[in-house]
Amino acid sequence: MKKSVSVFVCAALLVLFACAVPAGAVVLEVTVKGTVADVSSANNSLTLANPEQYGCDYGSGTNAPVCSWTKLNTTLLTGTVPDAAALSVFAKGDQAVAVSLGGTGGTWIALAKLYGSGTNADDATDEIGDIGSLPTALIGDYAVTGITAPNCSACTGTTCSATTSNVTVTSGKMTVAQKTLLPGESLYYNGRNDASRVNVSFVKGEALSDSCPKYAGLIGGVQPVSDYIVHVVPPMGMKVTTTSEATAVTSPAGAAASVPAAATTTRKSALPFAALGILGLGIAALAMHRRRN
Repeated sequence: MKKSVSVFVCAALLVLFACAVPAGAVVLEVTVKGTVADVSSANNSLTLANPEQYGCDYGSGTNAPVCSWTKLNTTLLTGTVPDAAALSVFAKGDQAVAVSLGGTGGTWIALAKLYGSGTNADDATDEIGDIGSLPTALIGDYAVTGITAPNCSACTGTTCSATTSNVTVTSGKMTVAQKTLLPGESLYYNGRNDASRVNVSFVKGEALSDSCPKYAGLIGGVQPVSDYIVHVVPPMGMKVTTTSEATAVTSPAGAAASVPAAATTTRKSALPFAALGILGLGIAALAMHRRRN
């Protein structure tokens, strides 16, 4: 009897631990980098040549992860763009980072145009789509974050359409601009004395449904994906050496001009694979014990 109780308690604790783990993405996000080989308005797509995949080694978890790019066994990788604005921002020869869900290519949920050329390309001047999924930094020591709020009457499973996005622009460690944007609205900042400027447009978005009373406690599901257009004009004295210069563009939804620079977004998402694994182990342990008895 004592053994049965202890097994049940262990399984229950594992389940509780899994539920307490902070929410994380459930659908795998694949990040690649390469040279833009083609931008097709007819197919609404962007193709990368000689792509490399981004990955991190977390080791035992006691030290900071070691992240790097690994060459893929393919010469070309194509995906549809997350926003039509990308068709004007990117050009053949640009260095770019792209993110897709569930596998490589097919549909890009985010794109970043890098500053410089070849291996020297690093920080981004433009980011389009779900900027929070991109590992790139913005040029000029800028950062952009966007936190979406759900429309609780328009939800499917773990995600809802977003009513607004709270967008923040930081310069170094200092917040320099902040605004809650409706879909189609923009935030503009040019307060530094180095001629740099940042423009962020919130086209549309999704948010997790867990803050809605009807969906509270719901775990597992697709993470929310949003669409932003970010452009940063580099500080005076820095010259963008990529093939194309960023130009003002308008998304199909009527949302605003692309902006000079790159960005990152923070977001909440659904229960991570690690937590789901722990949950499964707890249930499996309990089931095995019952079969033995």
